[in-house]
Amino acid sequence: MRRLASCSCGQLCIEVQGEPDGVGVCHCLACQRRTGSVFAALAGFAAPYKVFGTATEYIRVGDQGAKFKFRFCPVCGTNVFHTEEGYEQSWVAVAVGAFADPNFPPPQDSVYDCRRHSWVQLPPGIKAYEKDPT
Repeated sequence: MRRLASCSCGQLCIEVQGEPDGVGVCHCLACQRRTGSVFAALAGFAAPYKVFGTATEYIRVGDQGAKFKFRFCPVCGTNVFHTEEGYEQSWVAVAVGAFADPNFPPPQDSVYDCRRHSWVQLPPGIKAYEKDPT
């Protein structure tokens, strides 16, 4: 199954294959600021993946020292996907909203629950972690 995710204006797109390896939400303050929302919803996919268009990149260092490279559309500013340094050729995380698919699989994991807004309700059966479990 081919899945296509894109920014608001359609200039930046990523094509992934198959079902996601995992879907999760992150409530960390960096993700809240990055998305402009109260959490980020992400889906991980194994390579291969194809990128179409031009991206602006932003590198952020995570709590455990990993470097994440976020890709944004330079036209509309939408954050579409990111990779982790050292894993660019094998794995990509795509913003669930960029698929614009209300039938997309629900999250299985929630990280940085310590930063979750009190009014955000998690789906039944989701595994919640106070911080990043890795």
